[in-house]
Amino acid sequence: MDDEELVRNVAREMIAALGHEVVSAEDGAMAVELFRQAREAGTPFDLVILDLTVKGGMGGEEAIRRIRDITPAVKSVVSSGYSDSPVIADYRAYGFSAVLNKPYRVGALQNCIQVLVPQSIVPEVP
Repeated sequence: MDDEELVRNVAREMIAALGHEVVSAEDGAMAVELFRQAREAGTPFDLVILDLTVKGGMGGEEAIRRIRDITPAVKSVVSSGYSDSPVIADYRAYGFSAVLNKPYRVGALQNCIQVLVPQSIVPEVP
């Protein structure tokens, strides 16, 4: 989930290139609804990546609280360009499993996915 279309598109392409299915959202409310729908359909997400700050919409901090109400053990990543945020500094206390500082490269994304979803098949990055 990211409110910036360019960031969302690039992240979606990187994740797909790593061999994963991707569903994207432009704000936290949409991310929560997509998460709920996938779970109810019997195809729950293995991992969510949420942008911390969304202009004019629900950001990652609120979204992860709502997602954890649905699935407390969800694997989740907070992503932000603001490294001085208390959420980034203590991401576990806010309900996240990992952090990706923006801008991130495909290798950092790959490592994050492998740590959080170790059974995933991720091709080597050249």
